[in-house]
Amino acid sequence: MTDSLSIPLTALVDGVEIPSYAYPGDAGMDLRSIESLEIKPFERTLVSTGIAIAIPEGYAGFVQPRSGLAIKQGVTVLNTPGLIDSHYRGELKVALINLDPNNVFQVKPGDRIAQLVIQKVEQVVWNVVSSLNETERGKGGFGSSGVA
Repeated sequence: MTDSLSIPLTALVDGVEIPSYAYPGDAGMDLRSIESLEIKPFERTLVSTGIAIAIPEGYAGFVQPRSGLAIKQGVTVLNTPGLIDSHYRGELKVALINLDPNNVFQVKPGDRIAQLVIQKVEQVVWNVVSSLNETERGKGGFGSSGVA
């Protein structure tokens, strides 16, 4: 059995579907749309979920794309991962973008549009130093480890 975290949730509209896990042990809960809209090719929009949550301090919510929408429809979360800070109490909305060059994407109420992952986050206190320790990678940046 895994630990669980109780998070208060308010349904902002009647009949809204509460985020849920598709399978036991999943990391992400499905977020669903409460509205009908269409997203034209290369268009971006905010999609309402009809819920507000109270994430406890020391945790954050991360809105992630659904892999099936991304590969099959070309629809993804624009600011992935979308960050929900612990002090935010407004409606959760998902910034979607349609990257398909030809097809309009239809969103209907109840459609699963993204995933929400709740994670523990640490507060950082910077320790300013004159130099950093050496590593095998060093200052090697993008592509420094090769392709194969």
